Amino acid sequence: MPPKPKTEAERQQLRTLIIDAARELFVARGVEAVTMREIAKRIDYSATSIYLHFADKEAVLRAILDVDMLALAKRLNTILQISDAVERMQALGFAYAEFALSFPNHYRLMFMAERTPCDPEKSSLQKNNAEQDSYFLLKTVVNDVYLAGRFRAELQDVDLIAQTIWAGIHGVCSLEINMARDKWVNWAEISARLQLMQTVLIRGLLREPT
Repeated sequence: MPPKPKTEAERQQLRTLIIDAARELFVARGVEAVTMREIAKRIDYSATSIYLHFADKEAVLRAILDVDMLALAKRLNTILQISDAVERMQALGFAYAEFALSFPNHYRLMFMAERTPCDPEKSSLQKNNAEQDSYFLLKTVVNDVYLAGRFRAELQDVDLIAQTIWAGIHGVCSLEINMARDKWVNWAEISARLQLMQTVLIRGLLREPT
């Protein structure tokens, strides 16, 4: 068994090991099927060591989601320097897809796995803070397009628009993650599918150019 962590850096390293091991197990077997003992065994520590960092499995899951949601928000914030509101909205979609396809296990647990719904009161992240809350960032970017008068006149609900855009990009990403190797479908290139989804969304949401 590895020595007990003594410094703050060592404790943080162990916490990261626990999070990474638990993420892999949760994705492979489902959250409900995994025990704290199995997480500890994966990193060659005792279950007691795990409990020094996390009260229970739900706390481990919450920590994983906080870490991964924050990483997503940081990735999405890189598009804010784009001046045109519509171009910024499109760039957000591509940045989201890049994260999903670069970290498929993270994405599976965040948005594709069956798990307990997120409770903002138990999260270390701040809701409605664009630097930490990727959904709020999406709404902010969509609202900029709305305030610029670029959406069709009948589209007045920013949440509805944001959720529709999210659903479209998520659909492309989830199919790629779960079914890209399925020979039943003659899959087009993922870049082409993402681009076409963006085009369909933009044409369906925006006013006709004048």
